[in-house]
Amino acid sequence: MMVGAGWLALNWLDEAFPPPLDRIGPTSAEMQDQDGQLLRAFTTPEGRWRLKTTADDVDPLLIRMVIAYEDHRFYQHAGLDALALGRAAYQLITHGRIVSGASTLSMQVARLIEPRKARSFSQKLLQMARAVQIERRMSKAQILDLYLTHAPYGGNLEGVRAASLAYFNKEPKHLTPAEAALLVALPQLPERRRPDRYPDNALHARERVLARMQTAGIVSAIEVAQASAAHLPRRRLELPLLAANLADEKRRKRPESPLYPTTLRKSVQAAMETVAREAAQRLPPKVSVAIMVADAQTGNILAHVGSANYLDASRSGWLDMTRFERSPGSTLKPLIYGLAFEQGMIAQETVIEDRPADFYGYRPKNFDMTYQGDVTVRQALQLSLNVPAVRLLNAVGPSQMLSRLRKANIKIQLPSQETPGLALALGGAGTTLKDLMALYTALARQGSSIRLKNCVTPNVNTPEPELLLDKAAASSITDILAGVAPPLGSPRERIAYKTGTSYGYRDGWSIGYDGRTVIGVWVGRPDNSAIPGLSGYGTAAPILFQAFARSGIAPTSLPTALSGTQHPKQADLPAGLKRFSRESNGLVSLRAGEKAPVIVYPPEGSHVELGKDQDGQALPLALKLQAGRAPFRWLANGQPLPDLVRTRNTNWVPKGAGYSTLTVIDALGRTASVGIFVR
Repeated sequence: MMVGAGWLALNWLDEAFPPPLDRIGPTSAEMQDQDGQLLRAFTTPEGRWRLKTTADDVDPLLIRMVIAYEDHRFYQHAGLDALALGRAAYQLITHGRIVSGASTLSMQVARLIEPRKARSFSQKLLQMARAVQIERRMSKAQILDLYLTHAPYGGNLEGVRAASLAYFNKEPKHLTPAEAALLVALPQLPERRRPDRYPDNALHARERVLARMQTAGIVSAIEVAQASAAHLPRRRLELPLLAANLADEKRRKRPESPLYPTTLRKSVQAAMETVAREAAQRLPPKVSVAIMVADAQTGNILAHVGSANYLDASRSGWLDMTRFERSPGSTLKPLIYGLAFEQGMIAQETVIEDRPADFYGYRPKNFDMTYQGDVTVRQALQLSLNVPAVRLLNAVGPSQMLSRLRKANIKIQLPSQETPGLALALGGAGTTLKDLMALYTALARQGSSIRLKNCVTPNVNTPEPELLLDKAAASSITDILAGVAPPLGSPRERIAYKTGTSYGYRDGWSIGYDGRTVIGVWVGRPDNSAIPGLSGYGTAAPILFQAFARSGIAPTSLPTALSGTQHPKQADLPAGLKRFSRESNGLVSLRAGEKAPVIVYPPEGSHVELGKDQDGQALPLALKLQAGRAPFRWLANGQPLPDLVRTRNTNWVPKGAGYSTLTVIDALGRTASVGIFVR
């Protein structure tokens, strides 16, 4: 009865005064790559590096050493080692001082949970009681994991993983006997044994652990000799700081989350950060570099470099330049050509004019202020000529181009209150590196878009791919871009790529792809100031080729041309494709005189995709005339539009999808009509 009453009393005390397990400090939030490797960690609220650690995260040798050195009967006792307690008490009585301790791992965990500055006999008794309580509530594996996570290692380092990364620059999964012995020795006197401050103390402590391990049969004499001769780390290293800009963003969105898994690949991320940092050192002051790498097959982002150097304040390294809207320069041109291929307007060897032209008052000029005259479509895109691109966009229609982009979830931001115009061909809009990556990923996928992602969200359905271009058009674009010569001195990578330079030399772009990997590069100043001499080809393209060469990703061949898309010679083209004519592209002739009006866009029988703005509202459809005398009255389905128009281009917002008739009447009463299908 007395025993039963005592047991009930102990149970009551245990329930009434439970161990404060809620005081277990939080672990550092981590961002990990696709294989669980650490990219970046954040200190805990109290400023500690405390990385969550389990026995599976560390070398089994370290586990055996910890148990043999700290508590070799760990799996036999219930929190207190009675034999060790008896031995310690006997030695205290016979020697008059403490000769050996009796602390178990459970007692050490109790001290870590409930730390106290003063060390007294009463505190030791409380620690023993807490150890028993902890054992009643937690498994041996949980107790061991707590020790591995919270053991002190000096400074603000706690836990085996943080210490291993700080002193050995690696996770503790694979440790040498010398490394494991040091990690066992440090928690006993973490400040006085810090190898970066007190190397002699650390060395002696390591030797004592090794000697004990040899006696316990865990390591051999040869291993001890080799470990004793091993280098002792004399410097504490910084923990990994990879993809820091992306980690900041995830931390802002989910500040309470302990883990941020990503699709990144650590080796690729590290290589790209090195490429960006080295490139920036060759560039003028305050210039930054951003790089993204994506897997075209899965849509996984493999590297996200938001700046040339996260810690370089002079280059605003804390700003993630992959997310800022900038002018894309000429990087949208491949889509313009692709839409023209898709609609049968051109072939690769179609001749197109590169001469001064006036598009309703818009007069584009080439980057070098020269003109090439008659060129083939292939040459025009490879040379990134501006006038041919505007001619084609004028024929395709800016609204249709914008609609196709948005249908594929590629965001393009127009200037406030503006409708899509021809300047879109030369970068007259805003977009991000990530959105341009999505465009070129679709080209790498033979026209099929895919949503790019940097994390995997379980139980979330991936949207079905949208068609950016048909396969034949995308294949033609890839064939043309693969023929662009690499910059002088660059590695000979077999890729299709395009460059772009924004107005005022503010942004340099280069984006390329092979059969599997897409890499995008942006160069510029975060404050959007001009950089004399900047160009996509001369500045960003060499970085792109270095990125492909140093990514560590095995190259994949570009997709072969689809059957029927091999480009015939110019002489073999049908008559309608030999030359892209002035009439077909809707160019307004200043010598039109008194000819009757002609609706050049949208053309008769065309199917027009109706774009939507950011709020889901329908975008206006551009209406374009040739000839006729102003002012003009437009009618849609027989209903007049509100205003007379004095120019040969205006806009109309259809009321919905379906068949519509557009009619224009000029000042002399002459009319023209077209029937179109609005989608």
